[in-house]
Amino acid sequence: MAAGCMSFCEVILAILLPPLGVCLRYGCCTAEFFICLLLTILGYIPGIIYALYAILFRDPVKSHGDEYRPLA
Repeated sequence: MAAGCMSFCEVILAILLPPLGVCLRYGCCTAEFFICLLLTILGYIPGIIYALYAILFRDPVKSHGDEYRPLA
């Protein structure tokens, strides 16, 4: 029940202020946050669309699992 309430709050924040909803899900210094911030600055509607996509359809655990593997 708490996870559903948190998702609902993130969606409402993503509609009102898109970078804030993404920040709650992924953190403030992530690529998702900066993409959402840039899209919101360029146009409010693209920021909302990306924020909803990032919150509802992307898994934060799965998306950050492979990024920090060593190259060698």
